[in-house]
Amino acid sequence: MRAVEVAGTIDRQGHLLLDQPINVDVSIRVRVIVLFPEPIQELADDPDNTSIEEIKASLKRAFQQAKAGQTRPISELWNRIDAE
Repeated sequence: MRAVEVAGTIDRQGHLLLDQPINVDVSIRVRVIVLFPEPIQELADDPDNTSIEEIKASLKRAFQQAKAGQTRPISELWNRIDAE
């Protein structure tokens, strides 16, 4: 038996969504072991528990905005952070 480690997410319906595909040449039945971080509920409520895809998309948007000159003074950003 060969092991492959990949990360993923289990949605509220119990479906396992892998962060990246596993490249194989055939359709084959596999065994899956799921390791849950502890405690699960705290991580689900954690606003910093952002998926890699969301982070990449956000960075791409930010880079495009910076290239287009769509920036704000840092003082304005700090004021928004302090207001939260």
